[in-house]
Amino acid sequence: MLATPLRRAQRSRALAASIPAEADAPKATLFETYTKVSSALTNLFPVWTVLFTGWALADPAAFAWLTTQYFTAGLAVLMLSMGITLSPKDFARVATRPNAVLLNFALCYGMMPVLGLGLGKLWGLDPAMVAGMVLVGSINGGQASNLCTFIAKGNVALSVLMTTATTIGAIFMTPFLCKAFLGTVVPVDARGIVVSTLQVVLAPIVLGMTLNAKAPKLVSAIKPATPVVGVVSTCLLVAAAVGQVAEPILDAGLSLQVPVMLIHLVGGVVGYWLSRLLGFGETTSRTMAIETSMKSSAFGFLLAKLHFGDFACRVPSAVSVVWMALTGSSMAVAWRFMKVNPPKFDRNVRERFEKVDVISIVKRTLGKK
Repeated sequence: MLATPLRRAQRSRALAASIPAEADAPKATLFETYTKVSSALTNLFPVWTVLFTGWALADPAAFAWLTTQYFTAGLAVLMLSMGITLSPKDFARVATRPNAVLLNFALCYGMMPVLGLGLGKLWGLDPAMVAGMVLVGSINGGQASNLCTFIAKGNVALSVLMTTATTIGAIFMTPFLCKAFLGTVVPVDARGIVVSTLQVVLAPIVLGMTLNAKAPKLVSAIKPATPVVGVVSTCLLVAAAVGQVAEPILDAGLSLQVPVMLIHLVGGVVGYWLSRLLGFGETTSRTMAIETSMKSSAFGFLLAKLHFGDFACRVPSAVSVVWMALTGSSMAVAWRFMKVNPPKFDRNVRERFEKVDVISIVKRTLGKK
């Protein structure tokens, strides 16, 4: 007789426990659907880039409302969407091993300008176009690279540090390289670059990390949508830049499209495999490839517009806006579906390279001279 009431009580408790689970089931299903839709939209990033580019070429006036103010706000939203995926620990881990950042800086301002010059000469472009190719190679990394790194399962904190380093470096490296390769002094607004970096990169990242720390439930709810927000922001920014120079892009033809495409493609390939040969892991190598490939082409176009008399100098940067976004987004989506395997190269090689104090070596070398 005692067993029957006991069984009834157990069944009642089990039934009561199942009710909240059943009530939460629709919520779970809705969240899964929301996550799947966000993922599907993100996976079509290259397609959206092509569609928005085509739209801007066909109807440049459609994006005329995206003035400089909105352009800056769009970049800030893009960086905020990346900031909520990060924590201070991510940057602390990267800061202990700065050699990846230094390698990217060397590729950005060492290899890429030479690559731009070589491709321009190889394709027989006229001198003004060659100058534009060198300028594309001599500018800093673009902010959209952080989004592509996130989609590619790379190291976002490292990507942000690389972008920041090359952006600050543009203050002195871009004028120096233009003078060295082209004999032209291109003045760069140092204060403007620092302020823009704080507004567009650092402030949104810090705000995003603060939200991640203080409101984790809110962040976990909106995090699946962050890549979509980034994709939309990037596509609008690309369309706005393309719309301003639609005519020269259409007039450029394949003679310019191919070398501009190659500067981004070759940069990415070299960045990836050089990282692997030096013993860096897969996530760092993916980050290096994207950061090397993707340049701030809109900044290059602005410099060409302000400081180069020949209109043809602007055209490579205008074409680069499209190929930079298309190459970066294609790499990102391809890697999104590839497993991040452990490094195949000797770990000791990587550790030896990462422990090299590059700054001390440079100081000793300069001291000897």
